Amino acid sequence: MQHGSIKILLAIVIGLLLGSCGTLIKPNVKTGIVQLEKGSYKLDQTHVAVLFKINHMGLSTFVGRFNKVDATLEFDPNNIAAAKLSAIIDVASLDANNRDLEETLRGSSWIDTEKYPQAFFKTTSVSVLDQNSAIFSGELTLHGVTAPINLTVTFNGGANNMLTGFYTLGFSASSTFNRSTFGIDYLIPAIGDAVAIEVFAEFQQQ
Repeated sequence: MQHGSIKILLAIVIGLLLGSCGTLIKPNVKTGIVQLEKGSYKLDQTHVAVLFKINHMGLSTFVGRFNKVDATLEFDPNNIAAAKLSAIIDVASLDANNRDLEETLRGSSWIDTEKYPQAFFKTTSVSVLDQNSAIFSGELTLHGVTAPINLTVTFNGGANNMLTGFYTLGFSASSTFNRSTFGIDYLIPAIGDAVAIEVFAEFQQQ
């Protein structure tokens, strides 16, 4: 067999092996809250996104994110009402894809990260909506003010992740609150009062 043919054959074999990797590592995800495993969970820092959205001048929706987040979850599928979610957000990690704007938003007219460097959320109650979702009611502490908010949480499923060695829960969550409730009322109504939050996360069983 000529050298060129051998190279082509090797490339085909390697391609087939690499192509099968995705199938081999894809976990057997079980959906439905009752199918998930009970336990204490910690946020996987490499698989989390916390986004915020706000109306800008009635013209568009401005989207930013927070890059430093930590959270824990106590979870029992047979007693979902007792679930406990606690989260800490480093608000100075705000990412607006614009350095000057980020510094403005960290300033005293807005979030004032020097005085209030962190935001906190903790659950006060949980109620099931359907087989995959629940309302996590809790308290958000932001800008020195604590007020109630509701997180609508959708459990995407759970599985053993062979890449990390952890049983992992995946979920998304969303909420909306008025920033004026937390004393952040600069430039309302030109910049919207309502802030939408979206969370995409994986939690690893400890």
